Amino acid sequence: MTPPVVDHPRRRIEFVVLSFEGPDPYSLVGGLGVRVSEMTRVMAGLGYKTRLFFVGDPDAPDFESTEDGLLNLHRWSRWLSKQYPDGVYHGEVAKVEDYQKSLPEFLVKRVIAPNAEVGVTTVVIGEDWHTAATMIRISGLLEEENLESHALLFWNANNVFGFKTIDFPELSKAARLLTVSRYMKERMRTMDLEALVVPNGIPPRFWSRVDKRAGGELREIFPGTLLAKVGRYHADKRWMMAIEAVAHCKELDLKPTLLVRGGREAYGAKIREHAISLGLSWAVARPEANDNASVLESLEACRHSDIVELDFFVPEAFLRTLYWAATAVLANSGHEPFGLVGLEVMACSGLAITGSTGEEYIQSFHNGIALSSEDPREIALYMQEILHDEELQTTLRSNGRASAKFYNWDGIIEDLLRKIELEAWSKGIEL
Repeated sequence: MTPPVVDHPRRRIEFVVLSFEGPDPYSLVGGLGVRVSEMTRVMAGLGYKTRLFFVGDPDAPDFESTEDGLLNLHRWSRWLSKQYPDGVYHGEVAKVEDYQKSLPEFLVKRVIAPNAEVGVTTVVIGEDWHTAATMIRISGLLEEENLESHALLFWNANNVFGFKTIDFPELSKAARLLTVSRYMKERMRTMDLEALVVPNGIPPRFWSRVDKRAGGELREIFPGTLLAKVGRYHADKRWMMAIEAVAHCKELDLKPTLLVRGGREAYGAKIREHAISLGLSWAVARPEANDNASVLESLEACRHSDIVELDFFVPEAFLRTLYWAATAVLANSGHEPFGLVGLEVMACSGLAITGSTGEEYIQSFHNGIALSSEDPREIALYMQEILHDEELQTTLRSNGRASAKFYNWDGIIEDLLRKIELEAWSKGIEL
């Protein structure tokens, strides 16, 4: 077989992405939901027919077509979502079992087989542990139906969560393994797993201007050191380190305020208790509406608090404004497979302070700040330096935005296509 031609405009493939999370507010919990929503939208934008199967909103339709018919959303296990209305992870075990049992046959018979009849190869990408058994079953059904040469299966690891539940020998036979960073690749290598790296990306709209007027009002409400932290309430995110850093910033008279957006995890109560034990005041902002005026009004009422929790669905537009307006955004996780928040901050010309695991886009004190320890005083000292050096602030923000542009989704999908062509060639499949 001859090598694949890599310069043709579009391959005869259809993308199918399998994920627990998805674009519905019901399903959009963290980085996984953001990843699959943006990735599939760009796939469709590049002209590829694309399907996303996820556990969706019980009040939304089973099927929805967007992007001029190129992006098809399949809300799976919706009957279970009705029984478990408190988000995608409510009733998680039951939903995973249903996903694994019911989706493979539908996909093989209703998508892959019809595609095969018209010469289209189906590229299936499963995301995280929830889909691992599903991918193994899809592979088995393809063999039974003699369709192995009409589909390419990939499985992507966004984290190490759930690894103990995965039959990796079978998964490695069923699908080509992917992951989101060299850090995760090395973590998997220690388990004798070989994975290709396909990073996360930034959607095109992140390059548009932020609302600097609203950002200016934010800075007026909090005229001291304005910090922000967004993420699940989980120990890996090093929330305690961030809280203690605020206390040390107070000791240095930096007049800090930390705006936080967490989740509903029980760990959040421990974080609040720790803040109070350090003598920090904690307020909760609940605006009457999600427009900028209402949000800013609710924050104005909390202006004298050390920590302000954003206890509402924060619109992306306001989040981007916050990233730009903040003195720094604390994306200081101790274990971060990729670190999407830090990259989003940089795309908004914000200053990201990250850990030193999967955040490969950070070059410390060139385009952001990478922490080298778990000592919260490191954050406080860096903030003191930043506040007294406006030129350094400007340089870090400018370089950060320039670096983030290397992670646009269009380019990442093109790199994924190269890996798909390599996999097809190795299996003797013509695209």
